[in-house]
Amino acid sequence: MRISASKYEVMVLNRKKMACSLRIRKDPILSTKMAKDLWQREYEFAVEVARKAGAEIRKAAEKEIKVSTKSSTVDLVTKTDERVEKIIIGSLKLEFGENTHRFIGEESVAKGQACVLTDEPTWIIDPVDGTTNFVHGFPFVAVSIAFAVNKKLEFGVIYSCMEDKMYKARKGQGAFCDDEPIQVSDVRDIHKSIIISEHGTDRSKEKVTKIFSTMKKILCIPVHGLRGSGTAATNMCLVASGAVEAFFEIGIHCWDIAAGAVIVKEAGGVLLDVDGGQFDLMSRRMVCANHGDIAERIIKEIEIFPVERDDQVPPKQP
Repeated sequence: MRISASKYEVMVLNRKKMACSLRIRKDPILSTKMAKDLWQREYEFAVEVARKAGAEIRKAAEKEIKVSTKSSTVDLVTKTDERVEKIIIGSLKLEFGENTHRFIGEESVAKGQACVLTDEPTWIIDPVDGTTNFVHGFPFVAVSIAFAVNKKLEFGVIYSCMEDKMYKARKGQGAFCDDEPIQVSDVRDIHKSIIISEHGTDRSKEKVTKIFSTMKKILCIPVHGLRGSGTAATNMCLVASGAVEAFFEIGIHCWDIAAGAVIVKEAGGVLLDVDGGQFDLMSRRMVCANHGDIAERIIKEIEIFPVERDDQVPPKQP
């Protein structure tokens, strides 16, 4: 198959960028400017696309919303989710070429696309994080776009479109909300913290019992309070901006947390597995916090239940 000159040039450029990204990680004396310019075009365009997608969500919220379900009767999806994902992926393909980047999108995976993170430049997309909120008019809905190379997250963009707040971060360059720097809170005393979590879409009795048992134990540490916005992306931005001290959940997906992971880390926060181990994007379990002390105290109370990894779920047969 013949590849057009422009597409070939983009593919070659991507290979050079990937090699450069590896060299920067291995050689700390390489210039800061070199690291800063790498993937800058993708980063800036992601912000544009997120804002465009958010405008589409706001427009759709003014009309009648037709709802269907995915994994359960409470795992909702709308035509807006599907349309916005097509807008995001279509815009990225138009800008960077048809076969130059890979994509992991919530709605694409729901329709059977494999969820595999490779070394290739990969966009990880949740077009409407907080679909249930969107359906009910609860004002926390976010567009989440992350970008990974060599299986490492390079940047994350989250647009809380009903609030009109743009959160973004690039690896090694800090985190921002509407271009203003943000950072996690300096609270180190768990008793003075607010913790945020969600109960997910799995309504099996065993899992629901463990989720609420964990919440009860954390609330009775005691902490100042437990909250939930209904969207993992927004929850992570609340940690990054210092509004709450930690967020934990089991059962989330990589597209829910990829962008937020960059934003939290660049705001000075930490990310861990719910067992205290290293954060694993594909594991579907995570604790993010302003400080390791807070994270470790929460982890002591979490009742862990099994969930299937994102990269182990077989694609649906057509």
